[in-house]
Amino acid sequence: MVLQCGIVGLPNVGKSTLFNALTSAQVPAEIYPFTTIDPNVGVVSVPDERLSHIAEILNSEKVIPTTLRIVDIAGLIAGSHKGEGLGNRFLAQIREVDAIIHIVRCFSSEQVSHISDTLDPVRDIEIVETEIILKDLETVNKRKDAIAKKVKVGDKEAIRELEVLTLLASSLDRGLPVRNIDLDEDEQTIISHLFLLSSKPVMYIGNVNEEEETSHHFGKVGKQLLSWGDENHEHVLLLSAALEEELTFLTDEEEHQFFMDEWDIGKTGLETLINEAYSLLDLITFFSTESNHAQAWTLKSGTAVNQAAGVIHTDFQRGFIKADVYHYNDLMTYRSETALREAGKFRTEGKDYVVQDGDIIFFKFNV
Repeated sequence: MVLQCGIVGLPNVGKSTLFNALTSAQVPAEIYPFTTIDPNVGVVSVPDERLSHIAEILNSEKVIPTTLRIVDIAGLIAGSHKGEGLGNRFLAQIREVDAIIHIVRCFSSEQVSHISDTLDPVRDIEIVETEIILKDLETVNKRKDAIAKKVKVGDKEAIRELEVLTLLASSLDRGLPVRNIDLDEDEQTIISHLFLLSSKPVMYIGNVNEEEETSHHFGKVGKQLLSWGDENHEHVLLLSAALEEELTFLTDEEEHQFFMDEWDIGKTGLETLINEAYSLLDLITFFSTESNHAQAWTLKSGTAVNQAAGVIHTDFQRGFIKADVYHYNDLMTYRSETALREAGKFRTEGKDYVVQDGDIIFFKFNV
């Protein structure tokens, strides 16, 4: 299950620096707009200490974490929905991701230019959000025009779709993103083919100065963004992309740990970001231990076990018979599969069983 998060924001807010840190892949991070002309794509391991514990207890020869795909999308500017800058191209790239990581500038620098002389994260968020909403409004209005003839002749499906489109257009025109419009399951199905940009879940990252992260004391601008997040029930995280990049490229483990201890950082901002993105997409992790490999797999919450089998291989789902299941917490308690069986913690489940976060599953199938 390949899921993608796209990093968006205005030019020169630290998108490429954050991407470098996340993926340990060097891409240009210059001081001028539009450094990232083509989207850079990287694969990020989802940190999960449970996987190493499973491998240790079961003596697994190989440990394979689950991953997210990160796409670095170049900076949007005012007018992007009309093709200003490189707008249409980048808005199309946003359409392809599952969730958006919106990075906002909260750091000051005389060396790195900004769209304004002042730092205002809420203003900057509104610029990008407006461009996305205007692009969606354009998409909705085009669709209304496309079905107009069917509506005139009384096509019931077209009339129902027009009702939903009219609701969307009215809400978007008021500046409300699709994700914040109260749509029922039927209405969501009707508009699903439009792949509207503002329907995607968003996490906001305030990129602060290095000293703010190391001192654990955030300045006025960062606090402004946090307050905005609380008031609007949005996911907001503050970190220093530059510091996180520096930590990522410290290859000596002792040196890396020294600075983590020196700055009293128990978990890096990147680890928190990745876990938050995972949560934002409503994902869970299950594990397999076949072929002496301890492996983590990504799954949407609420997925049945036969569908989970398909995440590993389509043959597993096509020929699904049953699944042997036990939970990570029970493995930590009983320390072996034999003890789990004796304690009645080793279960056999049919295709309707809903996989839980932390399940360890052995699939039985026949093709």
